[in-house]
Amino acid sequence: MHDQIGLLGNLAISLVLATVLGIIATKLRLSAIVGYLLAGIILGPQTPGFVGNYEMAAEFAEVGVVLLMFGVGLHFKLKDLMAVKRIALPGAIAQFIVATTFSLFMAMALGLDLPSGLVLGASVSIASTVVVTRVLMDSNQLQTPVGFIAVGWLIAQDVVTVLLLVAMPALALSEAVDSSTSSSLVWTLGFALIRVILLCAVVIVFGNRAVPWILRLVASTRSRELFTLTILALALAIAVGSSMLFGVSMALGAFLAGMVVGQTDASHQAAADAMPMRDAFAVLFFVSVGMLFDPHVFVELPGVFVSLTLIVMVVNPVTAFLIAWLLRYSIRTCIALAFLLSQIGEFSFLLTAQAVEVGLLSPQLRSVLVAVSILSIALNPLIYRLSGRIERELSKKRKLWKLLNRRSNLAGAQLNIGATASLELQQNIDRPTAIIVGFGPVGQTVRRLLTDFGVQPVIIDLNLETVRELRSQGVAAIYGDAGNREILASAQVKSAKYLLITIPEMIARSLIILTARSMNPDLRVFVRTRYIRDQVWLNEVGATGVVTEEEETAVALGSLLLREMGASEERILEEAIRIHESLSPQSGDHQ
Repeated sequence: MHDQIGLLGNLAISLVLATVLGIIATKLRLSAIVGYLLAGIILGPQTPGFVGNYEMAAEFAEVGVVLLMFGVGLHFKLKDLMAVKRIALPGAIAQFIVATTFSLFMAMALGLDLPSGLVLGASVSIASTVVVTRVLMDSNQLQTPVGFIAVGWLIAQDVVTVLLLVAMPALALSEAVDSSTSSSLVWTLGFALIRVILLCAVVIVFGNRAVPWILRLVASTRSRELFTLTILALALAIAVGSSMLFGVSMALGAFLAGMVVGQTDASHQAAADAMPMRDAFAVLFFVSVGMLFDPHVFVELPGVFVSLTLIVMVVNPVTAFLIAWLLRYSIRTCIALAFLLSQIGEFSFLLTAQAVEVGLLSPQLRSVLVAVSILSIALNPLIYRLSGRIERELSKKRKLWKLLNRRSNLAGAQLNIGATASLELQQNIDRPTAIIVGFGPVGQTVRRLLTDFGVQPVIIDLNLETVRELRSQGVAAIYGDAGNREILASAQVKSAKYLLITIPEMIARSLIILTARSMNPDLRVFVRTRYIRDQVWLNEVGATGVVTEEEETAVALGSLLLREMGASEERILEEAIRIHESLSPQSGDHQ
């Protein structure tokens, strides 16, 4: 009974404190992860007051790790990675190599051993998926070229993390067996690789047959709680079974389980059910990491803390910037990507936790990494907000700005040369033309509708891969910033009838409208925006029509509800008009 009370008491205190500090961190516009880590520090033995039971927290954290990796596997889509493979794969690998190299130099300079340098290097090369996604969502840039590249980069880093988690026990065993020869290392890694291949074969072959059948069987019961229970049971069973039968980490088993479930028809419902469980246990994972933090490391290992902080917040961003720049992406993309990746988080903790467990890293060095993570995660949203300001300041220095954009402009120009002839041919054919700015899901839908009505669309996008793909399909596509007069001129804006702007950035939308209007006063401009409050300004700068996501969502939901209640189509139309009128900026009700 005492143990049960202790378990519930520790769980309650951990969750309550994490919730309070998570709310405070969010209100301060920081990541909630900062609050969770601080909760763990407060509950840890190095601070006064109540001391949580780390053994209990670690058990819950283990479930958090399994669900975290299950979620990664569930959302892992090879096509998403391949869509940005040109930058994501070399970027993740190069960042890993550079960070590890700097960490090894640091280890040698500060008297640390080689395994510690390798583990720390790998850990500081991996950005937090949670932090990057949250920053992109808060800035409404998740569905932009920068968002797609960042997500692909993170997927590549996830794959690297899985490989490292597999290799780490083998490396530790090789060190223990014989540190003087390389043959033991090769043999140990080879044996570990064989076990991993066998595990993958068993899970994928068996899973592709059994898992869909199990999920269909459970879904036929129409029991929501039974379906949720099945998802949890599959994740834990495959993870634990992988560890017990094949001697690999439970994280790898969970990742493979997520991949198998992600290929089924029930993947979306599985993700919806797994997400709350994953988030709850992930909080306990962060709390348990915070409990291990020892503030004495600032006194005992100040050089390691400063060095790792510089690698995370200077070396990593510079590496990401240079890779994107060398691959001829725009300076806007380079700067945004660099700032997004200037932090470390959950997967860094996974690596260091396993490294400590197998004896490759000391607990003191893990405490240093926790401190670096807290600092970088706290500063990352603040730093990312500076990217727009830095871009504007650089653009004022025309010679430097021209030099920085030379590579991306050259790549775009090479693509745009092929588009010019196609566009001139379209002009000679007397058909109405349109320009679509941004080729995300909205832009793709708009293009389909235009072509169905005989309107020839020209695509302008800042994603080189998207433009290359469209050009290979014979579609007229232009690479560049649609706010630039030369880009709009290349897209034949003077002869176009329609301009459709689907990108989410407010400042960019306004500049595009003003520039296009000055070049073609008769142009019909239709623009998408998220908030109703933006509509007045967009109308003032020259938009013909504005579609607001808030307003259209209200109309769509209202229509669905009325149709469900048996209302006539005439009544539904009347209510849709009433909703539009009530939410229009002139009414003031949306405030």
